[in-house]
Amino acid sequence: MTNELIKKSIAKGISYTAYVELMNRLVEEESTTGIEQVKQRIDFTKLNTSRIRRLDKTLVIPEPSKQVFRDMKEKQTWLVLIESWCADGAQTIPVLNKIAEASPAIDLKILLRDDNPEFMDLFLTNGTRSIPKLVIVDHNSNVLNTWGPRSQVATNMVLAYKKENGKIDDTFKKSLQVWYNKNKGEAIINDLVNIVEDSLTLEKDFDK
Repeated sequence: MTNELIKKSIAKGISYTAYVELMNRLVEEESTTGIEQVKQRIDFTKLNTSRIRRLDKTLVIPEPSKQVFRDMKEKQTWLVLIESWCADGAQTIPVLNKIAEASPAIDLKILLRDDNPEFMDLFLTNGTRSIPKLVIVDHNSNVLNTWGPRSQVATNMVLAYKKENGKIDDTFKKSLQVWYNKNKGEAIINDLVNIVEDSLTLEKDFDK
């Protein structure tokens, strides 16, 4: 059942180009993805569209990291659950796209969380439908790994703030976006390099 659901989800996934086009259309329509059509999420969709546009122009994957992704031999689908209003998603999805562009082995597909609850519920984070969520799948629709909703560095920041303040508030959310802008995708890239390097090491050990 799980493999069948994964196959269907991959088939439903859209390309990065199609996702950006969707974001632009939503801005024109003053709308958002997802169940809740509220002003805050509509405003975040507009803001996130600008963030994505900026990252598309400025983001650079370092050459050593690019080489790791180029060294991948087996074809993989990188399936991302996201919504247009998700601030973490806007900072993440352009990074994943740049990585996919660097590697012929990676096929990046995007799914909207609220349209795919059954698939989302296979990949909860601490019991919640946290996004963005990356699901890495092989050519047989087997799940190889998952990542998200944030890099390990950002996750540690969240945990430290929660421990000190009891919850995540607007002050932290603003400071996190400032950190994203300064970090320029480095923490996300490093996490995914580690995931891929671990899998490449396993492949080499298996080939011996």
